[in-house]
Amino acid sequence: MQIIVYSTTTCPYCKMLKDYLNGKSIDYVEKLVDLDETAKSEMMANSGGFLGVPFMVIVTNDGKKETVVGFDQGKIDQIIR
Repeated sequence: MQIIVYSTTTCPYCKMLKDYLNGKSIDYVEKLVDLDETAKSEMMANSGGFLGVPFMVIVTNDGKKETVVGFDQGKIDQIIR
């Protein structure tokens, strides 16, 4: 499974999401869209132009790509179980 978290340096919900993932020992790659224009463009491509953070892209082991807008713990748990 591959997880990408798009976040900003000042977003409290991004911190909550990362703390949650870290607490469950889930590996992820963080991309800071407020510091990296390439990450911002990548997020826009994956989200259909949406710029709200946190935004996650989860590629499951069977290759399915899921997205999560905001810190939606229920949806995250459903995808990564």
